[in-house]
Amino acid sequence: MSEKEIAQFLSSLAGELHVSASTQNQALNAILFLYRDVLRKEIGYVNGVIRAKRPHRLPVVLTRQEVRSIVATLDGSDWIMAMLLYGAGLRLMECLRLRVKDIDFTSNQIIVRAGKGDKDRHTMLPDAVKEPLAKHLDSVKRQHQRELDRGLGRVALPNALERKYPNAGKEWGWQWVFPASTHFTDRLTGEQRRHHIHETVLQKTVKTRRSKSRSN
Repeated sequence: MSEKEIAQFLSSLAGELHVSASTQNQALNAILFLYRDVLRKEIGYVNGVIRAKRPHRLPVVLTRQEVRSIVATLDGSDWIMAMLLYGAGLRLMECLRLRVKDIDFTSNQIIVRAGKGDKDRHTMLPDAVKEPLAKHLDSVKRQHQRELDRGLGRVALPNALERKYPNAGKEWGWQWVFPASTHFTDRLTGEQRRHHIHETVLQKTVKTRRSKSRSN
């Protein structure tokens, strides 16, 4: 096949088979791989391809009243996380991946590490959540100290920091703000560690409370 036939094939995927844009791009990449790495044949620019359209969907958001109703039914760490999501503008995984050192009570700031675009950014720490968050961290710190006394208390570190600073994983500043309730066994070291809570924990809670708020 020449560039013309390749263009016709890719166009037929969109025009006749109505595949998604990602499927069409995957087909193009497969063809380029075939010619470059298997057939060892140069291929020119493929013109005139009818591109599959990406669907445009509106995001599903809660109304202000729904947010108030849901937050009013939450308590404990669930309430704190919800307040950080809506009060500090954190995405779900940004909230769950917060470490103790990322909370600055003095400056009323939160440092979001590797957020959207893999960039760090600062956001505000809502005043309404400061005291409950501080009490929550006191409880987490006591739990961490008990685990240190048992020879535990280690968390995973990002990138290559674990090799550079072998003991940092046990330091208080690197601990998760919202740790999981159970440990897991690291496959490489065999150590028991604690991860942050799974995203489905808060998702399920909010979904349940949202359904109840709508039924009332």
